[in-house]
Amino acid sequence: MITVTNLNKSYRTRGGVVPALQDINLQIEKGEIFGIIGFSGAGKSTLIRCLNRLEEPDSGTIAINGKPITGLKERELRLARRKIGMIFQQFNLFDSKTVFANVAFPLKTAGYSKAEIERRVGEILDLVELGEKAGSYPSELSGGQKQRVGIARALAGEPDVLLSDEATSALDPQTTFSILELLGDINRRLGLTIVLITHEMDVLRHICGRAAVIEGGRIVENVPVDQLFSHPQSDTAQRFAGIFNFYKNGYREEPGRKEREAVLR
Repeated sequence: MITVTNLNKSYRTRGGVVPALQDINLQIEKGEIFGIIGFSGAGKSTLIRCLNRLEEPDSGTIAINGKPITGLKERELRLARRKIGMIFQQFNLFDSKTVFANVAFPLKTAGYSKAEIERRVGEILDLVELGEKAGSYPSELSGGQKQRVGIARALAGEPDVLLSDEATSALDPQTTFSILELLGDINRRLGLTIVLITHEMDVLRHICGRAAVIEGGRIVENVPVDQLFSHPQSDTAQRFAGIFNFYKNGYREEPGRKEREAVLR
């Protein structure tokens, strides 16, 4: 479904050239929910933005459904992007437009008829359980509802791939859970391939089957999610797993705490 081969991306700064992605190779299967995890600055957001060429790779290839998107000209790229939906961390909604108009925007841009837009927007808002909010404005919505609008907008053009760039990191745990449940439902009902960028191990465990760990712009692990928890190999995975287990078990299980308390007694 998605094949990334020898992908490289760097940025020019005053201090010189800084590599962001180095020799990235990935194979993501059709209908899979695939996670990419890493600490801030590891290159995960650059990677996901390269998948729809919001960032231009320096070298390497990206193919979706067997069709290379690297090298496409502007018009061809616009058409290809219609099949790649994207959800953003900060929602990126138009404050002056209603929920309906926000979801309809990419369809209007793509030249859909008014009747097609009415039908499609209604279907998608029902799917994300916001049918009754069609006439509301973003300022009248909760964070979770805003993200549901973002998901609806990403789905409007009936994409084959859904890219999620830290879509739950601005949400509280309960709302995060509801959004993950929604994404899982969308994956099952529509057969969408979902690529999910996160720095939260709980998100991976809840929704992803496989995940890649990115560290210093390189993929250092690419394994089933269960393996990341049970046998993390890379420094990044070990640190994430340690943090996850620490908070899961509670502060009482903090390494060395019992020994320190014994000394104090």
